[in-house]
Amino acid sequence: MSSHAPRSPFRAGAGAALGAPALAMGVSFLAFGAAVAAAGLGTGWALGASLGVYGMAGQLVLLQAAGTGDPTGATLGATAANARFLPMAMALAPWLGAGPRRRWLALPFIAITPWAAAMRVLPGLPEAARLRWFLGFALVSWLVAGLATWLGLLAAPWLRPPLLAALLFANPLYFALLLAAEGRLPASRLPILAGIAAAPLAVLLPAAWGLLAAGLLGGTLAFLARRPWRRGGG
Repeated sequence: MSSHAPRSPFRAGAGAALGAPALAMGVSFLAFGAAVAAAGLGTGWALGASLGVYGMAGQLVLLQAAGTGDPTGATLGATAANARFLPMAMALAPWLGAGPRRRWLALPFIAITPWAAAMRVLPGLPEAARLRWFLGFALVSWLVAGLATWLGLLAAPWLRPPLLAALLFANPLYFALLLAAEGRLPASRLPILAGIAAAPLAVLLPAAWGLLAAGLLGGTLAFLARRPWRRGGG
């Protein structure tokens, strides 16, 4: 039995969320809170975006579009930026080990960090413990996101734009390093390399579309690059 399956899976998951995952998420959401303050928006807006949207790409698109006065465009842009959560949820659902109705409890908390942790840990847990472990990890991560956002609002006067930009990328960098470290085949690292190659689009294109275009191009490149590896492994 895995060491990740003690008597209380919920508490084990909550404990696993503390440490590197909480630090990576915390600094990114702290930077987001500071960016919201710099844009002249309030605490309610910041916490609503962090706890409701709960996806940094979508939150940034929403923030960039907040000053345009176009709520429809902002909503559509944030939804498209976080569309990656649909395939993530589909991949995770079979590993939650609970009935279809109970799996819906996990839906609001699916984000990069909880998803990556769950895909690594859940296969080694007893089926009855999987959903509780995920909810423990995900709830702590969600609370860290809200707390860090609030702290970012308070710390905004002391955070300069270059530092904010670096902090915003802490969580994606942690996720990329996690994937790179665990990849056994060169093909498993291709999405990271493709994302790096497409990243300049986020700077060259208008702010509202840069992240979407970079994600679309990077994902397409990774998909096309992986096809030869799949044929060779079959």
